[in-house]
Amino acid sequence: MSGRDPFCQPRRIRRGAALTLMFASVLVAGAATGSLPQAERKSAPDEARSAVPAGHHADVTRAAEEAMAVGKSPMEAAKRAVSRSGDRWGAVYSRGEYEEFEESLDGQYTGVGLWARSERDGRIEVTKVRAGSPAATAGIRPGDLLRSVDGEKTDGRPVTEIVSLLRGDATDAPAGTTVRLGLERGTRAWTETLRRAQLSTDSVDVRKAAGPVTVIRVDTFTKGSGDQVREAVRQAPPRAGIVLDLRGNSGGLVTEAVTAASAFLDGGLVATYDVDGRQRALHAEPGGDTTRPLVALVDGGTMSAAELLTGAVQDRGRALVVGSRTFGKGSVQMPSRLPDGSVAELTVGHYRTPSGRAVDGRGITPDLEADEGALQRAETVLRGLAGPS
Repeated sequence: MSGRDPFCQPRRIRRGAALTLMFASVLVAGAATGSLPQAERKSAPDEARSAVPAGHHADVTRAAEEAMAVGKSPMEAAKRAVSRSGDRWGAVYSRGEYEEFEESLDGQYTGVGLWARSERDGRIEVTKVRAGSPAATAGIRPGDLLRSVDGEKTDGRPVTEIVSLLRGDATDAPAGTTVRLGLERGTRAWTETLRRAQLSTDSVDVRKAAGPVTVIRVDTFTKGSGDQVREAVRQAPPRAGIVLDLRGNSGGLVTEAVTAASAFLDGGLVATYDVDGRQRALHAEPGGDTTRPLVALVDGGTMSAAELLTGAVQDRGRALVVGSRTFGKGSVQMPSRLPDGSVAELTVGHYRTPSGRAVDGRGITPDLEADEGALQRAETVLRGLAGPS
């Protein structure tokens, strides 16, 4: 594939203003990594699936097979092989963990209601707490540091492993079981024991603001969220602009992010990705609303599929991006089943925006920097783009 597309437009000034397939740091005890979702493995990722044995996938599978042959744990051997590989986003799940993980992408999960991310220094920071969840009831707040889970230290560990600890195995840790968290807030350190619950992601929220402005907030891209975004755009008042709030969105299903992009684009390129060196493309469906003013709101918690969507609407001149630089996770993971039924998810490639920008390790730079009061700033900018009513 050439990597070029007739819809691959350079960024440009919009309307007189000067003017981001499963991904992760992941919704902790919740829903999302940066891998290709199950549905995608039946289409474009067929090529990726055939490439799974290559590279360190083969090394991890071999380590698991050798361990099983001598009566040792294939899963533990695979974890060591992943650690040696240097794959930042690589992870190994038990069969039960992976089944629960996939269920979470359907909008349901067993957990405690925390979102978190790994900081540059390896510490795990809580980025969001679901209202009414066990974590919220315990008084845990965004900005708290998660230092341990059931006595196991979290610093320096991949967030995917933290997810596994928080959620537990589908068989051994259903709703109602407990998990003990070590937390830190400033100079205070304490322990909370939470009871896991069956939670719904409710990932899309829509509200009307003054202006007229419609704010569509997407917390994570679970099954159906893309269609929810499209319906919210269709239901918005005819002259209303849209603030697409992707702050803290940890990613999710790439197919859903592409569907969401289709709400604002009339077909064309959303992103390219490579799998073991072979390029593929993701395209929006035709018929999106290309005239309604649009601002995408992002921050350092905007990751993976959310960065893919942001890069698409920015590169194609469809939206002004407001906020702070996004996280920078633009890698593609693919699953590989191990001999004992556990699953290794390993990085096989990377995404690029329509203009060819790499996201991984770099993030998306907003057109307009805003931190405090970013939502109000976005609404003000959007009213300016819409012009006089």
